[in-house]
Formats: sequence, C-alpha cells, structure tokens
Amino acid sequence: MKIIKLNAIDSTNTYLKQLAKETQLPNPSVVVAKRQFAGRGQMGNGWLSKEGQSLTFSVFQAFDKLHIEMQFGVSMAVSLALLKTLQSLNVPKLSIKWPNDILSANKKIGGILIENVLTGNTVKYAIIGVGINVNETDFHELPQASSMKLETGETFQLEELQDVLLRNMLEKLKKLSTFDFSEMKFNYEENLFQKGKVSVFETSENSLFNGIIKGVSNIGELLVDTENEGLRKFQLKEVKLIY
Repeated sequence: MKIIKLNAIDSTNTYLKQLAKETQLPNPSVVVAKRQFAGRGQMGNGWLSKEGQSLTFSVFQAFDKLHIEMQFGVSMAVSLALLKTLQSLNVPKLSIKWPNDILSANKKIGGILIENVLTGNTVKYAIIGVGINVNETDFHELPQASSMKLETGETFQLEELQDVLLRNMLEKLKKLSTFDFSEMKFNYEENLFQKGKVSVFETSENSLFNGIIKGVSNIGELLVDTENEGLRKFQLKEVKLIY
C-alpha cells in the first residue's frame, strides 16, 4: 500500500483523482491530509475538518471484474468497514444514514464520498474519501454533528485509528468481487438509520411526505413505503431524510 501524507490540501479526493489520471498508481494508494480546506461531501456539500482533531483521507482502489450493477457494493463495503471499526472502539448507537453517513445516535460523526470510474460495464477503480470527526468538541454551528470523543468521552490517536480503519476497508474492498452481495446488502440494511420507522422526507421539489425505509435496491436506491403512493425508489438527489 502506498501512503502519501500531506500537511494541507483542498480535497484529498480531488488530489487523488487527478493523480490517478496522470500516473499509474499502485493498488491500493492512500492520500492522508492533516487539514483539508475544501473537503467535499455528498451532493456538493462541504466537509469541515480540523487539524489534529479530524481524520481525512482518500483511497484509490482498482477492481478486477466488478460489474457496474455491483458498484453500490463499494459504498456498502466502506460503510460497513467504518461501522466495524467504530464498534470496536465502543462508539455507541451506530448506524448508517443512507447512502453512507455514519451516525452515533442521531449525530453525524463520519462521511464517505465515493467516485467510481467506469470502463464499459465494469468499475475500473474508485476514489473513496473518508472524513471522521474524532477529537473535536465544538459543533455549535452544526447541531446534527458530533465526534467520537463527544460520544465516548475518550481521546483517540489519529494514526492508530487510521491504521485500523484502512485495514478493515481494504480487507472488504479487496474481496468485493467475490463477496456474497446479498449478505452484504442484508448487513447494510440491518444498520440503516430509521429503518422500519415512520420518518419525514423532503423531495428535490421541497415537498414533504411521510414514509418508512424498507431497505435499498441492488443499485443503491432508497426503498421507502410512502403514505400515499406505496413503495417507491429514490436516487441520491431525489429525496432527503429529515431528522
């Protein structure tokens, strides 16, 4: 594994994506930054990180014969690897908020941004960005955010956390093409935030509706049993869970 360590960068995902275009990267390769000043999250959202308190890195992972219809498996594998790591460190009440935010109780402590590069009908490689709030204690402008320290009362060593997390991630990603997809999907769905509970959702047209999360489709759509229209499938930018 090649690890590139940077003091500061706009975005580790942007840096690694450009590097993958310009050079033949070893598989896997990792870019770790002490500070990101333009970190990226899902749907164009920013990801704020604090030097010495947050863990931010991106992983280049190439695949052999991973079919395009299985690409949501990358998201599931990484989400479950984060969950496994944080569970081993006694972070309480963990869940995955679709598609791949990591919550402790109802507070976000981690996020994932995955950019798959396709060739024909297969996934050539993925750029996987991970951000975790580790030792921060001040989220006064982000009421739905928290950190590992706030949730456990403990201070964590960033490099030790990074080592364990990368080991768990790469173990799952390396075996992705041979994973039992249905078993991984079951484990992912079992850890979905608000699964089986009545929730409020907001559409891209800013209308609200009640529904119950039932799971996800094989390609990662959120399955919601809606109050008026029965079971519906939603893609990432089509719906937002209000909580």
